[in-house]
Order: sequence, then structure tokens, then C-alpha cells
Amino acid sequence: MNIGPNAGSCGTAAFRKERVIISDIASDPLWAGAPAAQSRDIAIAHGLQASWSQPLLSKDNEVLGTLAIYFGEPRSPNSRELQLIEDAGHIAVIAIEGERSQAALKKAFAEIKSSEDSLRTILDTIPTQAWCFRADGSVVYINQRIYDYTGTPRGEVPVAAHPDDALGTAKWRQEFLSGAKSGEFEVRLRRYDGEYRWFIIRVEPLRDERGNVILWYGTNTDIEDLKRAEVKLRQDEQELRGIVDAISQTIVVLGPDGKGLYANQPLLDYTGLTLEQLMASDPRGNPAFFHPEDWAQRQDERRQGLSRSVPFEIEWRLRRKDGQYRWFLVRYHPLRDEQGRILRWYASGTDIDDRKRAEERTRNENVALREEVDRASMFEEIVGSSPALQRVLAQVAKVAETDSTVLILGETGTGKELIARAIHKRSRRSTRAFISVNCAAIPPSLIASELFGHEKGAFTGALQRRLGRFEAAHGGTIFLDEIGELPAETQIALLRVLQEREIERVGSSQPIPTDVRILAATNRDLEAAVENGAFREDLYYRLNVFPIRIPPLRERADDIPVLVEYLVERYAKKAGKSIRNIKKQTLELFQAYDWAGNVRELQNVIERAVVLCDGETFSIDESWLKGKPHQPSKRMARQVTTLAEGEKELIEAALRESHGRISGPSGAAAKLGIPRQTLESKIKALHIDRLSFRAR
Repeated sequence: MNIGPNAGSCGTAAFRKERVIISDIASDPLWAGAPAAQSRDIAIAHGLQASWSQPLLSKDNEVLGTLAIYFGEPRSPNSRELQLIEDAGHIAVIAIEGERSQAALKKAFAEIKSSEDSLRTILDTIPTQAWCFRADGSVVYINQRIYDYTGTPRGEVPVAAHPDDALGTAKWRQEFLSGAKSGEFEVRLRRYDGEYRWFIIRVEPLRDERGNVILWYGTNTDIEDLKRAEVKLRQDEQELRGIVDAISQTIVVLGPDGKGLYANQPLLDYTGLTLEQLMASDPRGNPAFFHPEDWAQRQDERRQGLSRSVPFEIEWRLRRKDGQYRWFLVRYHPLRDEQGRILRWYASGTDIDDRKRAEERTRNENVALREEVDRASMFEEIVGSSPALQRVLAQVAKVAETDSTVLILGETGTGKELIARAIHKRSRRSTRAFISVNCAAIPPSLIASELFGHEKGAFTGALQRRLGRFEAAHGGTIFLDEIGELPAETQIALLRVLQEREIERVGSSQPIPTDVRILAATNRDLEAAVENGAFREDLYYRLNVFPIRIPPLRERADDIPVLVEYLVERYAKKAGKSIRNIKKQTLELFQAYDWAGNVRELQNVIERAVVLCDGETFSIDESWLKGKPHQPSKRMARQVTTLAEGEKELIEAALRESHGRISGPSGAAAKLGIPRQTLESKIKALHIDRLSFRAR
């Protein structure tokens, strides 16, 4: 049948999907054009003159066909006939769709049967036990694997659960049926030979459109080998933990993120905690386990080490159950899988507290030994009996038994450190360390680190923590020579030590209590330095609690013969020579010389002369003593015969009136009417000891 807009009544009805009424075939335009004209001629030849066509449409508006009624004479339908044509079309549609649905249903049933057979075949051949139950628990299907494993004939329901597991299995089954949820449980199932093996049973519900469970699907997976491996692993783990608990080192197992997973018995004994308490407190994030001074920096080192994913080690102090801290060396080692990913971190700790203490003692002893070596060129004893020296020794005897701070004043080479050592030896601290620091010999940028110590990383080159001289001198005495050379920022830190009796290492804000007696010395005029702003006034007064002025050698000429005798004997013994006499002219020359370098200069001259001496009589080459000798007042009368001597007397008179002060309105420079710098140059050139004019 042709379908189109001019394809006769049936073709046009199918095209339009609506009823087409042709009352006269011969005259109707729908039959006029080709190919409808040919059909028209055939219809007229068979005596047909009218046609009524009704399209047959499915519920999806699909054209199933047409219903046509033909008449032998021209005719138009009335309303009743139109309703009959429509009803007849509906009946025809129902009949056609019913036939089609029946055919489709038969085909679907055939396909389902084929799929079910295929599915059963597949389920019977898979290596997993599979089954299907109805919602009430009755069996729908059990695959061949279950029958083969249990040895149960096909068609029967296997009963294979271990008697000890039967109650738990029934409980799980009831929970699944009542809760209608998927899940899994483990059970032992009996094999055909009577052996029981572990299985994990997984259950999934199948629901209808209303959510009701209509079927249960399940699988049984053999996990016997896995269970045995778990048992073996637990046994190995217990054995390993027994070994780990037996060693003396502390062991901690960490996750990839550094979180604690396990700690061995030695660590539990050390901390006094149980494993649960230790892991719950998570020592990674609890500073109470570590010394406050170590916590922040060591935690940062640990974090960086874990991030680098390579072995590393850290030294830190851990708190013991009695509250004491001990040093531990903790080594971290990663455990990786085959792909190189970190599975665990193992941290082993070794108690190194005794070693650290020994190192500290050795370091302090080395510092003290270096101090002894440094003073090898100085007197081993104070030699002399002059009134000036006896006054100094009397002051030493009085102040030594106290803990007062002492400021030792004197020119270069007068033996300031020797006096400091004498104070220490006669003090209650004599059995503890005596640490000497020459402030002028240390660069300003390093003096704070040298005195107070520094933390690791405090500055470039600080590769490890270092104790300062104050910590090395704890309980003893520290001697700060050339105190006037301290930079301003270090003066502030020293002032804090004097006031608060505590220090801070460079790079740390943690105060450290210190018990140290401070002895300081200088050859500078600290009062002038205070006036010039080069030295803190408050620090000066803190240091100047008990000043001791050491007279220069030219003021103790009576001690020179005794000193010469002592030094000649000392250096002769050192050189392996026998010197029995000292030339009288040499002693007189020594007593007449100014000795700008004081005892140190005398010592150097004598050592040189001993080396060159060939006989048993000690003498020197007069050319060695440069400069004009002064004439001691005890040996000859003085007369002002030169301009230089007159100038010296004027300066000394001005210094006497100003009590040794140079600058300021009442200073010697103002009294003489000359600049301060000029006066200082003249004092130095004329070898005037302005400190001797200070008020006492």
C-alpha cells in the first residue's frame, strides 16, 4: 500500500493518521493523481464506488494499518456509522497489539530461559561458592562449587558450619534477614573430608520497586590460607615484640605521618606509662615528654627529617617517670614497600646522658686546661714585698672570702689575671672552675656566643649547640679581662647576669640560672668611657663593687730585685742552665728603667737574657732597655731641669686636683686649658699613671 497525501483513502488515512471518507471514488480528487488513479480504475472495475478508511494507531501513535469499508454505490456515513467505524478500528488495534505482545513475550521467555541456563553454567564454573535464597530463607539456587566442597548431593541443602560457629552464623543470618542490609561475616565450613576451613561470607539483598527484599545473593570465599598467615604473622609479631622489649634501647614504631603506633617495654618503663596511655597521648604532639629547651627546635628538626624520607638522628632530652630528664640519641629509619612508599618509621633511642655529661666535663676541663696553657707566660706566684704590693694583697685577702664582684684596675702587664687567680684560690669556690676570657681578643660579633653559648642554627656556622664560658664556670669564677672592650649589646647581657643571675644562649629565649662570681679587669679609664658613652654607667657601678688598683712596676721598684732573682732562676731551670749570680749593674739598670710594659716586659727581657747567657753570672745588654730611665726618689733628689719634667709635674698636679678625672668641667684638661685628646697623649708619652690620683 502506498502512503502519502494523495494515495487513495487507505494510503492517505495512514499518512494523515486520521479517518478519510470518500463518498464517490470516481469524482474524488484523492483518487485523481498517480498512483491512486490506477487503484481507482481497479476499484471501479470491481463495482466499488465509495470507501471509508480508519487508521489503526497504537498507544505510541504508531501506524499498525488501516480498516477500510467499500460500497457499490456513492454513499456518505451518518454519525452512527462513523462511531461504528471508530469502534471497529479500536478493536482491530487491540487484536493486533495483543498478537504482537504475545509473540514478544514468548521470545523474552525464551531469551530468559537461555540466559538463566547460561548464568547457571557460569555460576557452576566460577571458583567462588555462590548461592541465592528467597526473602524467607528458602533456597533458590546453590552453585556446584558448594556441592563439590561439602560433598552434598545436588538438590539438597548443605549444612556445613562448625558447631562452635553455628550460633554466630544463626545470629548473623537473623540480623541480615531482619535488617535487610548487606554485610559479611567469617565462619568455618566443613569440607567433604571432614576438615574445616575458614570462609568469609558476603551477602547482598535484591529489592523490588517498593524497596522490599525479594532475594538474597551471597558468596563464600575461602580465607583459610589468609587466616593461617594472620596467625603466623601474629606469632611472629609477638616474638618480635618480645625481642624488641628485651633490648635496652627504646623503640617506637611510627606511621608514615609520624604518629605513634607502638612503643617497646623499655620506653614504657622509662616514662611510667602503659602502651595505651603513651599512644593516646601521642608524644609527637606532647611537649611534656621533652625538655622545654629542646622541644621547639628538635620538633622542627624531626618534622624536616620525616619530610625528607631518609634516615636521620636527633639528640634530645626525654622526661623520665620521676621527672628527671636524660639525653637520648634517637635514630629514625623508614620501612618502604616495593614501590618505595614509606610504610613505617622505626625510631630507636639510646641513652647517652652519661656520655653527654662526660663530654661536658671534658669540655670544661679542656677550657680550664686552655686557660692554664694561656697563662704559661705569667707568674705562678705573686712575688714582692713592697708596701704597694702588700696593700693589694691585703685587699685580696679581704674580698676573696666574699662573693662580691671585683674590678681590677692596672696598666698592661701588671698581673691583673694573677690577682684574679689569687682571689679565686682563697675563695670558697677554689675547688671549682676558674674561667678566663680576654674580651679584647674575641671579635665583637662572637663575644656573646663565647660568653653565653649558642643553640644549633643560631647563626651561620652554628652546627651544634655550644655551652658558653658562663656555663663552664658555673659554681666557680669567671675572669673578664679587658672588660672595657665589650660591645654595647654584650654589656646589656652582662648587666642582666649581674642583676638576675641568669643567662640566655644566643638563639634561645630560655633563661638559664647561673651561679658564677665575676671578676673583671681593665687598663682603660672606665669613668671616661662612661662619660663618652662607650661604657654603660649602670654596668660600671655593678662591676665597681670592690675596686683593686695594681701599681705599675715603677711604683714598686723595691720588688724588682726579688722579681729578677725569681725569674732568672725560673728561666735558667727551663733552659737547663746554672746561673748563680746577678750583676749589680743589671739590677740598678732594672730599677732605674720605667718598665712601660710592667712585669710582662721584665719577664720577656729576663727570658731573652737567660737564653743568651753563657756563664754563671746574669747580665743584659743595656741597649735592650729603650727610653730614658727615671730616677727613683729614694735613690737621688729630683730637680725639674727639663721642660718635659716640668710638664709632667703640671699634669700630675692637675690630675691630683681632679682626682684622676680628665674630661668634664672639673677635669684635668679643663684646668690645664688643653683639649682632652692632647692631655691623654701627653699622659701616655710621659708615662703618667692617672689611676693613682683617684680618690680612695
